Amino acid sequence: MKSGVFSILKARFLINDDAVKNWRFIVFIILLAILMIANTQRYEQKVFEIAKLNNEVKELRSEFVDRRSELMKLKMESTISDKMQEKQIYPSTVPPTKIEVKKEEEKSFFKRIWQ
Repeated sequence: MKSGVFSILKARFLINDDAVKNWRFIVFIILLAILMIANTQRYEQKVFEIAKLNNEVKELRSEFVDRRSELMKLKMESTISDKMQEKQIYPSTVPPTKIEVKKEEEKSFFKRIWQ
């Protein structure tokens, strides 16, 4: 037991005759660790990007709501009439009337021939 621990601490498994298969395994483990670190890094970048985009969406949504309420306020009849009174244009006192235009019925080809 004592010699086994000392051989591991002295790294004899790296310089023995069959050390090639140990080196292959160590390189494989190192490559897996690098791959795992890179994958974790990409995952964290995606999470930060998603959080940033969510904040931007919230800001744009609140700006949209502000603009929409401002537009609704500007479209109100009282606001429009106040702006028109500044230009000395007043609302009409006569209510509008509906104009109906009657369309003549088109005569078919045979009716035009017989007339």
